[in-house]
Amino acid sequence: MGVPLRQQLTVGKYLITQKLKGVKKYPLVLMLEPLFRCNLACAGCGKIDYPEDILDKRLSFEECMQAVDECGAPMVSIPGGEPLIHKEMPQIVAGIVARKKYVYLCTNALLLKKRIDDYTPSPYLTFSVHLDGMQERHDTSVCQEGVFDRAVEAIKLALGKGFRVTVNCTLFQGETSEEVAEFLDYVTELGVEGVTIAPGFSYERAPQQDVFIKGRDVKELFRGIFKIGKDKKRNWKLNHSSLYLDFLAGNQNYECTPWGNPTRNVFGWQKPCYLLADEGNAASFQELLDTTPWDKYGNSTNPKCASCMAHCGYEATAVEDMMKNPLKGFWTSLRGPKTDGDMVPEPMPANMVTPAATKLSAIPIRVES
Repeated sequence: MGVPLRQQLTVGKYLITQKLKGVKKYPLVLMLEPLFRCNLACAGCGKIDYPEDILDKRLSFEECMQAVDECGAPMVSIPGGEPLIHKEMPQIVAGIVARKKYVYLCTNALLLKKRIDDYTPSPYLTFSVHLDGMQERHDTSVCQEGVFDRAVEAIKLALGKGFRVTVNCTLFQGETSEEVAEFLDYVTELGVEGVTIAPGFSYERAPQQDVFIKGRDVKELFRGIFKIGKDKKRNWKLNHSSLYLDFLAGNQNYECTPWGNPTRNVFGWQKPCYLLADEGNAASFQELLDTTPWDKYGNSTNPKCASCMAHCGYEATAVEDMMKNPLKGFWTSLRGPKTDGDMVPEPMPANMVTPAATKLSAIPIRVES
């Protein structure tokens, strides 16, 4: 796992504290989305298809600090849009770091070289640079040539200045296990701390809908990636729990934990999760917890969720499973994800699930590269 021990201990202490307090629904990572505006227009993005007046909105420094304090999660991910566009971002990051929260500042890195001196290296700050594969694959994904080279240049600059740097990789249709393994080799050699990797979510607002990989194809792809990693003894540092990786390989049957990565954006607290817009918003985090009809969401209960395997929904479930079944988590961590044999059954389509089946299959779990 590409996460420093200090951070693992902080998060572990937080999780144990929630358990001891008997808290049933608690966040692992706050998704703080202070703007939707971006300097790219990626094919699989569902975040920038808003009117200009919405794209011009920003969460203020004060609103961001209120969200961090209100939520209480030990980690904060700042996606977008492109966060480096936000004029108050250095102050926002400094405010989160002062609270000793671990902040992942997500960026396409086009502005990082220009803005990097606005930030100070800290064990609490990580630049999470978006790369969807090697040069041709990434530039095609973001619909602009030259972005890969500029991002790699920025990564090297940030590493040279002593910043923590990770890579956030989203996989789309047409990927092969060999291509992804080559990419993981490359970013490992760059010296990044770790890689967050997941299949792209099929945003309804995304300009291209044929780019998303779904269902068994996702699991076959990840099994192929992990098999190459095992056979060739690769030392990839993936920023995920071992059970989430096992889930991606089709070996765990999980329901998502949508409150695990609550989202605060320019509309408020987004119901139910980071990926589903247009489901309503709450004025406070507590209102989000109290008024969201959580039973309406999940891969076996809602068609919008049917193909989702994103870490912002399932990492929290995997962590909860590891807390409940530490031996399973330990052995999976030692041997890695299973890459052959039967997979767990595909979730029954939402419109075919009976109330009884839903009750039996739903796993009420708790609460994030």
